[in-house]
Amino acid sequence: MKPLTMPLLLTSFTRENKTEGDCACSSSSVDISLPIPVPQDDFMIPAGLIKLKLNDDFQVFLSPFGSKGASVLNMAAIEVLSDHRRQIAQPDLTSRLFSQGLLETEKDNHANDLCLHQPDMLTSWLHLTDRCNFRCSYCYLPHVREDMSAEVGRAAIESAFRSAILHNFKKIKFKYAGGEPLLQYPLIMELHSHARRMADENSLILEEVVLSNGSLLNAEIADAFKSQNIQLMISLDGLGDHHDIHRSYAGGRGSFADVSDAVELALQHGLVPNISVTVSGRTVEGLPSLLTWLVDRSLPFNLNFYRENDLSVSDEDMKLEEQKIITGILAAFRVLEKNLPTRSVLGSIVDRANLISPHTHTCDVGRNYLVFDQHGQIAKCQMQIHKPITDMTVNDPLAVLQTDQTGIQNLSVEEKQGCKTCEWKHWCAGGCPLATHRATGRYDVKSPNCNIYKALYPEALRLEGLRLLKYKNDPALVMKI
Repeated sequence: MKPLTMPLLLTSFTRENKTEGDCACSSSSVDISLPIPVPQDDFMIPAGLIKLKLNDDFQVFLSPFGSKGASVLNMAAIEVLSDHRRQIAQPDLTSRLFSQGLLETEKDNHANDLCLHQPDMLTSWLHLTDRCNFRCSYCYLPHVREDMSAEVGRAAIESAFRSAILHNFKKIKFKYAGGEPLLQYPLIMELHSHARRMADENSLILEEVVLSNGSLLNAEIADAFKSQNIQLMISLDGLGDHHDIHRSYAGGRGSFADVSDAVELALQHGLVPNISVTVSGRTVEGLPSLLTWLVDRSLPFNLNFYRENDLSVSDEDMKLEEQKIITGILAAFRVLEKNLPTRSVLGSIVDRANLISPHTHTCDVGRNYLVFDQHGQIAKCQMQIHKPITDMTVNDPLAVLQTDQTGIQNLSVEEKQGCKTCEWKHWCAGGCPLATHRATGRYDVKSPNCNIYKALYPEALRLEGLRLLKYKNDPALVMKI
């Protein structure tokens, strides 16, 4: 007789899944409070549920209405998912399947919950300086020698808090950026103290991150960031020449050695940097070796596609040729499969997509995101920092951006042609609106990278399923029932 197999459900443990990027990546993850199902409920599998076979014993699922990432089920749990009688017989498992969005009842309206969900954090980009010691090939800034003053910085902080309070946000986040923000290190610490004081006074949760090239990091700065709970993001696009071909010093010298030393220095001081990787046609073949390097150091990272801009348009070799990008990233995925990281990969390995939880907008631009330039003018997106919509003197700058009909329009995926029937729409949300508009002249159509995304999403989900299986016996990494 075949031994009895108990149902097993593994789910992504999201406490350490967070990564940091240099964009307004979506923070509007869904956390729908679902009622506890009762035995009389008539359950069904929701439309749009994605599933992939991992092996003969396990499958991985992704729900368009779940809020806890992927779910891995063994065959016994899949039988419960498929069989109404078993659902009633095992109410605890049914409840977990329901909370993961793998089951719903006739009275549920998860799609409406998704559309109505409001993010709880306001994020502000502070352009501390336009100066930089690098000349990165894809940079969109002219690098004029202008800095943000302390007076403007404090006023920008206060402006962001006004909007956060008026819109009832629970959290506020500041991205200290540039240019190279470490050229303004004393200002970072002054603005941090000001933001910390205002957050305490207004009972808001404060998050802060410095977006740096890493070259100016030293022990003093690393210790200060660690002690003050300021996150650090460092850009690293490859090993050796694969990094240097993107990111060199102003004089032309490669920067990889200094940047990699900065990463090691941060780790030595207990500061774990998030690594932002820009992927282009120049560098995609170097991704496998880079990911090996990052996973060996247990570093959180995210892969971001190159965004063409007016200053980089002449560099034809950086463009995202579909098959080259797909082939290169799949090769990197094979490397990850051999050495799966402890952190979830769902929010980090396919451009701006966040596969951890569903959302209707690709990013937070025009919704809960402010970009302050060095003069205190406010734009929707840092890549359009030269097109301000308002300034820090208005009472509620976020309200102005939310109602503005000029410039970048961050539409819901439900408004984009080519997206409405796509099975991945609640995670991709149609791609970067700025990249789409540059390629098509429209905001209401799918991303020009759509074919790349569709080729990579299933493999990303499969990797997450394999990761959950690998760490299924570690309660600090995986939730199991």
